[in-house]
Amino acid sequence: MGVKVKSEDSIKKRGVVSTSVARKGRNPVTHAKFSPSWVVVNAKDAPGFKMELINRIREGVKKTDWKQLIHFTGSTEKEFEHILPASISSMQKKTVYGKETSERIYELARLFGMGYEVFDSKEDFKKWLMTPSRTLGNKIPFELLDSSFGFEMVENEIVRIQYNVYS
Repeated sequence: MGVKVKSEDSIKKRGVVSTSVARKGRNPVTHAKFSPSWVVVNAKDAPGFKMELINRIREGVKKTDWKQLIHFTGSTEKEFEHILPASISSMQKKTVYGKETSERIYELARLFGMGYEVFDSKEDFKKWLMTPSRTLGNKIPFELLDSSFGFEMVENEIVRIQYNVYS
């Protein structure tokens, strides 16, 4: 999967840069820089990365960016219903989400970025997310994502898998 960055002078001045992700047999998908789906593809920390994400969370995630993330991860809104602090019906009424919902969306984006990096494919990562884990008390990792402590546990487990550290 190759990533190509567009950088036109007029776009850069506004601080908006988009990336295109080439996918086999499909047209590239364009992600606005620092949008949740961009974070999935660019999960590595860069100078100013976290500060920019904090600003984006404070401004609120746009509904279009949320929809793009859902599509990019091959998921549905219904799958994230128990994880998000707002109901799906209230999210459908808004064009920009509040701080708490936006933060959870970015947490999901970071987690999926980590997972895609560690596992061989999106499908393998999603399969792992839905399979009970002995190290997580035989809980399904995806079901733990409704709290910050659960996110931390799942992230730690992904890192352990990445470095082949089993407990």
